[in-house]
Amino acid sequence: MPAQSTPSLGGSALDDLGVRLHDGVATLRVWSQNASSVEVVVFDADDLDWETAQVPLDRKPGGVWEVTTDLLQPGARYSLRVDGPHGPGNTFNAETLLLDPYGRGLAQGDGYEEWRSVVIADGFDWGGVRKPNTPMDRTVIYEGHIKGLTKRHPDVTAALHGTYAGLAHPAMIEYFKSIGVTAIELLPVHAFVPEPRLLEKGLTNYWGYNTLSFFTPHNAYASESARKEGPEAVLAEFKGMVKLLHEAGLEVILDVVYNHTCEEGLGGPRSSLRGIDNALYYRQQPDGSYIDTTGVGNTVNTATDAAARLVLDSLRYWATEMQIDGFRFDLATALGRDANHEYDREHPLLTAIRTDPVLQDVKIIAEPWDVGLGGWQTGNFPDGWSEWNDRYRDRARNFWLSDIDYARRASAPVGIGGFANRLAGSANTYSEERGPLASINFVTAHDGFTLHDLVAYDVKHNEANGEGNRDGADMNRSFNHGVEGPTDDPTILAQRRKAMRNLLGTLLLSAGVPMITAGDEFGRTQRGNNNAYCQDSPLSWLNWEHEEWQRDLTAHVALLTRLRAENPALRPSRYARLGEHIPDSSVMDWFDQNGETMEVEQWNDPRNRTLQYVAASVPENGASNRILLIVHGTESPIDVRLPDSIEGATAFVELWSSADDTPQSEQRRHAPGEVLPVPGTSMRLFRVE
Repeated sequence: MPAQSTPSLGGSALDDLGVRLHDGVATLRVWSQNASSVEVVVFDADDLDWETAQVPLDRKPGGVWEVTTDLLQPGARYSLRVDGPHGPGNTFNAETLLLDPYGRGLAQGDGYEEWRSVVIADGFDWGGVRKPNTPMDRTVIYEGHIKGLTKRHPDVTAALHGTYAGLAHPAMIEYFKSIGVTAIELLPVHAFVPEPRLLEKGLTNYWGYNTLSFFTPHNAYASESARKEGPEAVLAEFKGMVKLLHEAGLEVILDVVYNHTCEEGLGGPRSSLRGIDNALYYRQQPDGSYIDTTGVGNTVNTATDAAARLVLDSLRYWATEMQIDGFRFDLATALGRDANHEYDREHPLLTAIRTDPVLQDVKIIAEPWDVGLGGWQTGNFPDGWSEWNDRYRDRARNFWLSDIDYARRASAPVGIGGFANRLAGSANTYSEERGPLASINFVTAHDGFTLHDLVAYDVKHNEANGEGNRDGADMNRSFNHGVEGPTDDPTILAQRRKAMRNLLGTLLLSAGVPMITAGDEFGRTQRGNNNAYCQDSPLSWLNWEHEEWQRDLTAHVALLTRLRAENPALRPSRYARLGEHIPDSSVMDWFDQNGETMEVEQWNDPRNRTLQYVAASVPENGASNRILLIVHGTESPIDVRLPDSIEGATAFVELWSSADDTPQSEQRRHAPGEVLPVPGTSMRLFRVE
């Protein structure tokens, strides 16, 4: 079990929930404040419908029920039966077999709800391999799906396609290293189940945002051989994946879904929390109707100590026993809602996650919104949290796509000021104390258009999802460049490729922490589907057979991540302050196309969409590093005069240009004051010497 948690979340009464093996026996502890009785049911190892024993639990202080027995040995299959009062909020049923919320393994019988918890003996030989502990400023996140990443990879052993072991295959590790990412962020790997409504349509929940167990890795992502051996082998395969990725210096971040469970709304499946203590595990009105801030039927009530502690204990388990490096919290605002269901940035759970000693070196990332009232909280999470920055996403898309689309019909609607703010670390969104590393910058994510589809489709095409194209976002800030979807027009194809390079260049050259969506580095498409959550098919699996332009795009990404690593000016940890020496910041100067300091009126003038951005790192020790980035945001080419007023600058060494189809290896030198031709809608990066 994890070490003891912070007393503020229920205190010692909630310690050691679940099964704890000791002295040849096991102690099972289950929390249910409102129950009148709890019993554990043990099953035959081969026939999960054959009950071999039933043992009652005794009530202890703090709403905890407990029993010590020799029946719960490693590998034992078990369930809970919980009875209690009837009335608003309570849904007890003494006949229902329920999963232990702290169960470490799962066994599945026949039918949607025929699951049993499995006793697991912790232990794994990590061989001295430690977490990479990559500094946040050097982190480049790669968001992907366990199955989708390797299902079609020709160099991954066929038996390992779509598995934990497949992700750690040498071919995958070599690829991750080649493109310069440092952390693999996995879509949910907590055990989950598809919704019955999807199964009725012949679809499934591919993404996995429908959690069944907060402590168990998803069985279907293990290799067939591990699944046949049982839950402990599945667990070992997961840990083996983490170990191999860590050996290669790659971190593992999990996308975790603690805001709701697979039990859906009232009347949905009763698999665990609903049957154990529905009134306190889920947010409800006084009449027992659910308060749904997640859009899926239920919201876990983290205003109660037991629910908040369940989340914290799960995190501690994955961070210690599974050696996970970070967590991205789905709909994190829901976790920070208080007893009145209002968001509180000082919520005890949010504070505990960031201050718990076990989680001190773990990366903590919020998706800073949910669908409830007051749910959008970008910039308003506590110190120590990073956040998905949707303002960054929207501004980057607007600048390179929807603004260009609009300009073709009229003129550009806005200037470059808002874009520059995002490029420099979103100081208008995050406090000085939190700094630019609070911003997880992204242009795309699993949810929405892929990068390729952003530049190839004006509207979503989700008909395959079976909801009449009503699902998925309608506002995408995309631009098809003149033709919807596939085209053979060479001019349009060239424009689309350059737009992708501009978006990737923006992402990887901005202050903050970049997140690349898997496949964007080679322009994967989902054929305009911007909500492929139910598509477990080649539509959502990565295709590793690439055309020349895709290989070129990947080469651009590899170059950009290398340049980011080599130039600390691109990745400050703190915001600079005028006239002060702030270590680990980047001092920024802004020039117009003529090499003159930007005037106030130029920032928001729609006629001015060109700037030169100079960033100089302020190291604690050693020499400063300086870069110059030219951004040109209209389709007409322009001449740009390099600044000649930068103190000590003798040359600008060209490092990268988004105008090049193939990255250029020649590092041409340019003198201060030199005039350079800049193609329409493009970027150029220089090192200042």
